[in-house]
Amino acid sequence: MSTTLETDICILGGGIAGLWLNARLRQLGYSTLLVERGALGGGQSVKSQGIIHGGTKYALNGKLSSAAEAIADMPERWRACLAGTGELDLQGVRVLSEHHYLWSPGSLISNLAGFFASKALRGRVEQIKGKQLPRVFADRAFKGKVYQLAELVVDVPAVVQRLAELAGDSLISDRAPHLLRAADGSIEAVRLQQHQIKAQRYILSAGEGTEALLSDWQQPEPAMQRRPLQMVLVKGPALPPLFAHCLGSSPKPRLTVTTHPCADGQWCWYLGGDLAEQGAGQGPDELISKAKRELQDLLPWVSLEGTRWTTLPVNRAEPAQSGLVRPDTAFVQAVGNALISWPTKLALAPNLADQVIEMLGAQQVTPASRTESTSELPRPKVSAPVWDICFP
Repeated sequence: MSTTLETDICILGGGIAGLWLNARLRQLGYSTLLVERGALGGGQSVKSQGIIHGGTKYALNGKLSSAAEAIADMPERWRACLAGTGELDLQGVRVLSEHHYLWSPGSLISNLAGFFASKALRGRVEQIKGKQLPRVFADRAFKGKVYQLAELVVDVPAVVQRLAELAGDSLISDRAPHLLRAADGSIEAVRLQQHQIKAQRYILSAGEGTEALLSDWQQPEPAMQRRPLQMVLVKGPALPPLFAHCLGSSPKPRLTVTTHPCADGQWCWYLGGDLAEQGAGQGPDELISKAKRELQDLLPWVSLEGTRWTTLPVNRAEPAQSGLVRPDTAFVQAVGNALISWPTKLALAPNLADQVIEMLGAQQVTPASRTESTSELPRPKVSAPVWDICFP
């Protein structure tokens, strides 16, 4: 016979969005239980590049888009948390780079793109030269321009680990949570292997897994879309640190590079941007060949001798949009006694939590001071970094 666990809020999905929301709600006095079927952060979270965007890459055409405006204050909110003065205490989380950069390889079009970006985002984009340049651009062969952004890059597995610590005993591991549908179409409970959870509200924050949860609940809306990427990973002992977008001839970065520490002490370049978007339909060998040509063209003085290469398909799970376009903000929609959510971007996890908290207030869902002991239940582990998974 299953045991019923009662709580104020049941969250399904333990990526950074779900974990961030969980910590915020507990801070406000709500009792919570978060169910994760795999490893914490093991979906889109650990596949992200860790860039806390401030909207710069959405303004490369010289205009402040709604997407750029929606995400503009995220870097400062994250920085406050990392300093221990924000809404959550993320002190101790490793910051891989205090700044992300834009670099122009020297062509007229890419230089103009950087110029317009600096005008559109005055105060958040600053051209740097000489000793201010990151080491990778200090070579005499570099003839382009570099812009420093008011953005940062975090070690995502470390963020997940810290948010898991803030979760206390609220985390539960279950391979196949099942949403029980009530007669009125709402969620009756969440059935686990040997328990069931009853809550005032159920929050679906499982990224790509939210689609399956909605299907299990027999709830067709809101619909989900997938926008595919194929990232390229380059691992080697001598790769210099690089955290930058390369400006191209389009309003999208030609290439986005972040650098991550591997368990064996080597470094991994994680390549995204237009390379990853256009590479979604290519075979791994073809895409790796293209990535090698891009790096040879853009950074010919950097030696890639002894490096290992692989690719990683990634689906960006988002609320369905006309034309498969990218949503501008985090998404939350109330459906019965549930809130369906997609953060749409790592940096927007605080924005998603804001929306959920506002909706709970509007629905007059208040803490009921129920606490349930979960010490005997299995607890999910934190996912290994994707670079260590891809290069075992």
